[in-house]
Amino acid sequence: MSEVTYRIVEHDGGFAYKVGDVFSETFPSREDALQAAQAAAAEQQVPGSTEGIRYQDQAGGWHDETAQGNDRPRAKVVD
Repeated sequence: MSEVTYRIVEHDGGFAYKVGDVFSETFPSREDALQAAQAAAAEQQVPGSTEGIRYQDQAGGWHDETAQGNDRPRAKVVD
C-alpha cells in the first residue's frame, strides 16, 4: 500500500499543505492549513467504487486496467 504525506509549510505569505511538489491554496494561519490537510488526508483514504480505466502511456500505447475502489493509500499529516 502506498503512503501520501501532507506537510504544513510557509507559502506565499501564509501557510499551505504540500504533497510532493504540489501546494494547496494559501491559508492565513498554520492551524487553518493543518485542519485543511487533515481533512484532505481523511478524504484520500475513503474507499470508492471499482472502476475500469483506460489511459495512454508516453509512447502512445493504450492500456485498460481495473482500479480497485478499496486500494487507497495511507495518508498522514506532518506539521
